[in-house]
Formats: sequence, structure tokens, C-alpha cells
Amino acid sequence: MRVLTWNIRTGGRDRGGADRLEQVVQVVDQQAPDVLALQELRGFDSDGLMADLAGRVGMTPHLARSCLGQPVAVLVRPPYQVLDAGALRRPFHHAAARVVVSTSAGPLTVLAAHLYPYSGGRRRMEVDWLMAAMRRAPGSLTLLAGDLNSLDPTVDHTERLAGMPAIYRRRHLRRGGRGVDTRAVARLLSADLVDLWQSSNLGAPEAEGLTVPTRFGGAEFAGMRLDYLFGTRAVAERVRGCQVIRGGAADTASDHYPLLTTLDLS
Repeated sequence: MRVLTWNIRTGGRDRGGADRLEQVVQVVDQQAPDVLALQELRGFDSDGLMADLAGRVGMTPHLARSCLGQPVAVLVRPPYQVLDAGALRRPFHHAAARVVVSTSAGPLTVLAAHLYPYSGGRRRMEVDWLMAAMRRAPGSLTLLAGDLNSLDPTVDHTERLAGMPAIYRRRHLRRGGRGVDTRAVARLLSADLVDLWQSSNLGAPEAEGLTVPTRFGGAEFAGMRLDYLFGTRAVAERVRGCQVIRGGAADTASDHYPLLTTLDLS
């Protein structure tokens, strides 16, 4: 099974600018994921865009709407069957979706989320809600996918953040500027979840895992890994690779690169 997570930036369309959805579809078709977690689906909850995109890529969508931010969705490709699906009923700034997929190895629960961009404390709270949902998941196969807007605690980010404009740098600092805020990802790691990119790419240069910015742009980024796939130990044992998708349409379809993992669920 191939699982891909991607923030497609404002629904793949820019106000007063280009429509990037054709490039988004091109990347999805090229990678052919069986499960696709999408974030920043602006407008997808009201004007038929979700059904249109799902039809173009041949997948079944499960959308989680947002009251304050932008929807997220999990799409599943036949013949995989969905056993259960819904939105997490917590006040996420954006949203979080839950889909349980039937596999020959047992039910796979996929949580897709887009965490709060402006405060590490709020991200930590949203991670706690996600972890509670993961504890309720059936079986041992659970995967968290999405734009977590959070930095990895195992990397020194001091130099990179120092070069950012203050308005963007403070998103990644603790209150009062007291150090880099990595609490959201640290909480996931402390819960014995596995960072699938990191565990699959031991010894690889840090730059290979960066998911922002792309050639499209992203003034608020400074070469960061903000998009993650986390799995339980049972999922991590079945990983056969995890990579950031670069090149071609992926360079300009969004300000985030997609992140893909392949699971052996036979």
C-alpha cells in the first residue's frame, strides 16, 4: 500500500492567480497512492471540488470540514474498502479526519491532520487530541499523516530560524522566545510512535527530508520538515520506504512537497 500526504496550498488555487489543480492531479496520478491525505482544501466543502478531484484521480473521498481554517481529507483507492470514516470532533483550527481501511494485515486507521500554524502550545494540544484518537483505533496498525507545522526535536534549528523574518520565526519559538518549540513532534515520539521518514532514511542528509518550501515559493519557510508520517510500531515494521517527492509538477503545484511511504500489508 502506498500512502501519500500533501498540503496543496489553498485548495490548489490562488486568489487572482493560477489554478494549480491540474498539477496536483498530475502528481497524484504519477505516484498512484492507495491512500491520499490532503490538507488546505479551501472551498472543497461547498462547491463540488472534492467530488471533482476524487473523480479525476479515481479515489473515494472522506472530507473533514473546518469551522476556522481549511478542510482536510483522506481519499482511498479501490479495491481497498473503508470500514469507518469521520471527522475528529475536537476544535482543531483546521481539521482532522479518521478513516479505517480494511487490509489483509488487519484494519489500518489513518488520521489526517493539519495543525495550528501560529502557536506551539496550541499544536501540542491538538496533538494530544490526535493521540487520544489513536488510542481508540482498532487493532495495532495506525498511521498519522499531515502538515503538523512543527519542527523535529532531534535537529538543531537555531541557525535556520535565525535567518527568518521575526513574524514567521516566532511561530516556532516558545512563549517569550525561550527556545525552539518542538513539543508537538516530541510528544508523538514520546508516545512510542515512529517518524517514518526518519526511520527509513537513517544517515541521509537532512535536506532530503525537507518538505518546504518548493520552487513555487513560501516566504514563511526556511527549508523545513513540517509534513510527517507517524506510525505505530506495527506500521513501522511494515514500511518499505519513505520519501519526499520532488521534481516535475511537484516543484510548483504547492509550497509543500508530498511525502510518500510504501507499506507491506500482505
